[in-house]
Amino acid sequence: MIKIDYPAYTYKIKKENETEYIFDPFRKKWLQLTPEEWVRQNILQYLIQVKNYPASLIAIEKEIYLGELKKRCDIVVYNRNAHPWMILECKSREIPLTDAALLQILRYHITLPAPYLVITNGSYCYGYEKKDEQFYEMQSFPAYV
Repeated sequence: MIKIDYPAYTYKIKKENETEYIFDPFRKKWLQLTPEEWVRQNILQYLIQVKNYPASLIAIEKEIYLGELKKRCDIVVYNRNAHPWMILECKSREIPLTDAALLQILRYHITLPAPYLVITNGSYCYGYEKKDEQFYEMQSFPAYV
């Protein structure tokens, strides 16, 4: 399991008609503040502020196709050659990270063969690196190169 110390960040949050919204600085728009969105925004700040991943090479809710099915990857980090480098799947805190979450990101990996896969619910975070056609559990996020 990967331990994450989330950085301090002042989120822009507003309430309209009993619904809370958070401003996503990556997509530059207000989004409904769901438990999953809260996890996504926190992990994005961790990637940018702590791991120094370039914001310009991060895609949020990247649309992909699995056969005829249209799906969305929560976060895709690209390398400097614009190839998928890491896929992250975010779940809300109350959703346990089971085999179902791992199978979901492995399906995304079929279309986006990134060497790093991460699943998180904000409280727990598991990462895997693919080497020699095998996946190995990571103890920390890799440095961006």
